[in-house]
Amino acid sequence: MIVYESDKNKFLEDVDTNQIDEIILESVRKSLHRSTSPSEIDSWKNSMNYMYRILADPEIPNDCGIAIEYQLPQTSKRLDFIITGRDQERHDHAMIIELKQWSSAKSTNKDGLVRVRFKHGETETPHPSYQAWSYASYLNDFNEAVYSGQIALVPCAYLHNYPDDGVITNSFYDTYLAKAPVFLENDAKKLRNFIKQFIKYGDKREVLYTIEAGKIKPSKDLADSLSSMLSGNPEFLMLDEQKIVYENALSLVATAQAGPKQVLIVEGGPGTGKSVVALNLLGELTRRGLVAQYVSKNAAPRNVYENKLTGSLKASRIRNLLKGSGSYTETAINSVDALVIDEAHRLNEKSGIFSNKGENQIHELIHSAKCSIFFIDENQKVSFKDIGSKDEVYKWAKMNGATVTEFALSSQFRCNGSDGYIAWLDNSLQIRATANINLTEASYDFKIFDSPSRLREAIFEMNKFHNKARLVAGYCWDWASKKDPSLFDINIPEFDFAAKWNLASDGSLWIILPDSVSEVGCIHTCQGLELEYVGVIIGPDLIVRNDQVLTFPAARAKTDKSLHGYKKMFDKDPDAANKLADQIIKNTYRTLMTRGMKGCYVYFTDKETEAYFRKLI
Repeated sequence: MIVYESDKNKFLEDVDTNQIDEIILESVRKSLHRSTSPSEIDSWKNSMNYMYRILADPEIPNDCGIAIEYQLPQTSKRLDFIITGRDQERHDHAMIIELKQWSSAKSTNKDGLVRVRFKHGETETPHPSYQAWSYASYLNDFNEAVYSGQIALVPCAYLHNYPDDGVITNSFYDTYLAKAPVFLENDAKKLRNFIKQFIKYGDKREVLYTIEAGKIKPSKDLADSLSSMLSGNPEFLMLDEQKIVYENALSLVATAQAGPKQVLIVEGGPGTGKSVVALNLLGELTRRGLVAQYVSKNAAPRNVYENKLTGSLKASRIRNLLKGSGSYTETAINSVDALVIDEAHRLNEKSGIFSNKGENQIHELIHSAKCSIFFIDENQKVSFKDIGSKDEVYKWAKMNGATVTEFALSSQFRCNGSDGYIAWLDNSLQIRATANINLTEASYDFKIFDSPSRLREAIFEMNKFHNKARLVAGYCWDWASKKDPSLFDINIPEFDFAAKWNLASDGSLWIILPDSVSEVGCIHTCQGLELEYVGVIIGPDLIVRNDQVLTFPAARAKTDKSLHGYKKMFDKDPDAANKLADQIIKNTYRTLMTRGMKGCYVYFTDKETEAYFRKLI
C-alpha cells in the first residue's frame, strides 16, 4: 500500500509550498486510518526538504515516480522513499531510499547493528544499509511484479544530517554497504549521480502502479523452510527489531559459554515473528556447533516441524532438536548450550501426564541451559495450568544465578501486517482498551457470517489455493467422535450444520493434512501455528450483553482441560477464579482469531454477540 504517490514535478511543488507534511499526514489518515506522532510529522517535513534538493536536478526526469511511506506486504513496516523510472536500456527500476535524521552513531560487534541515541536514550538499531537492503529483499520475496523480474530494486540510505565519522561507513558493515550504499551529509552530489545511474527516463508512475497492483504471493511457510534453515540457509529475513533480538540472542549465548548463565525474555503479541526468530536462532546455533534445542509445551508446532523435517534429518536428530517443556526434570546443570523456548506463556509448573514430575518447568529450563531464551505473550495464556510470565522467569532466573535481558517484538507480521486489527480485537474482546474502536482497515479480510454452513463454504473455497485455510472453534462441544467416529461433535441443527473435531489419529498434524479442512480444530491444535485464512466458530462461552463481553466457564465442554482447577479455585476464591477464567476464554478467542495471515472469518452462536461485533465494523 502506497500512502503518498506523485511524479517528481508534483512532489517538488508539494515541498515548495510547505505542504508536504500535511499532505502525507492526510494520506496516512485516509490510507491507514490512523494519525501519527508530531515527531514523525517533523521528520517528513525535514527529510522531504533534503530530498527536494536532491531531486531538483534537471537530469532527473520530471515524470519519474515518487512514493512515500509504502507499506511492505503482510507487515506494518513502511519504506520511506521510492523513486521509479527507467535506465539507459529502458529497464524498470525502483530506488528505495531509507531516510535517517541521525547525526551520530556508535558501532557494535553485532552483525548489522549500530547504537544510536534517540529521544528516550541510546539503543541498538539496524544499520541503515541493512535496513534498506532487508526491506528491498523482503519486497522481492513477496511482490510478484518484483520477483518475476519486471522491476529491479535498488536500495540505499541517506543520512542527510550525518557527518562522516567513520562509524556508519566502517568496514565491519561492508557486507551491507555493498548491497545498499549509504550517503551522508556531504554526499548530496554522490546521491544524485547514483540516482541518475538507474533513473534516466521517467515512467509516468507506471512502475508504482505495477508495484501497487503486484500480486502478493503466499508468505514462506515456517515449517516448510525449517530444514533449509537448519542447514544454515537464511530463509527468513530479520527485519528491524527481529534483527536486534536475533543478534542479541546470539551474543548472549556466546557470553553464557564462559558464564554466568544468561536468560533472555522476548515479549511479542500474535504474529510479531516470535517463532520466526526462534527457529532462525535454532538453525544458526546448530550451524555454529552448539547444542541448541527448540522447546514448546504445546505438541502441535513440534509435531508439524518434525513432520516437515522427516526425510531430511535422522529421527534421532529431530528428537534431539525439538523438545517438550517437560523433558528437563532430571537434566544436569548447563548440559545444553541454549534452549529456545517458544510459546513460553504455555509452560506448566509440573511435568508429566499426571502433572507429578519435576518442581517447576521454568526453573528446570534455566537450570539445564547456559542460555535460556523465552518467547512470551502473557495474553495467549489459555489454560489454568499456564504459568509462563515475566515475573515467574525473573524469579527462577534469580534463584539460578542468571542474568536477565529483555527485548520486545512489536511490529505485525501476520494479519496482513495490520497492527490495527490486533488492537481492535483486543478492544472488542475487552482484553485491553485501545483507540481502535472500529475496524476500518481494508488490508485485512475480516468477515462475519450469519450461518456456520456459509462460514465453512468460505473456508473450503479459500483452502483450494494452498491448503492453508481451516475451521476452528471455542471448546464448547464435547469430543464425542473420539470414542465413536460415527458421531458429530459440533451440531447446530437450525443451520443443518454438523462437524467433527479434528481426528484423534491426526493429532497435532491436523493443521497441515490435506483432507482435514472438513474437520474443526481447537486452541490445542493451532496455537503457535499460522494459516492464510482461519474460520472461527465462537461458542456460548463468550457472549455480549448490553455491550459488555461476558464469559461462561460452564459452557466449556467437559472434555476440555483448559479450565481444569476452576471449580476448586472457585470454592476458595470465586472472584479470582472468575477473573482467571475470563482471561483464559478471551485469550483463547484472541489467539484463534489471529491465526490467519490474510483473513479471519467468524460465526457467532449468539446473535446479540454477532450484532455487537457487526456494530464495531
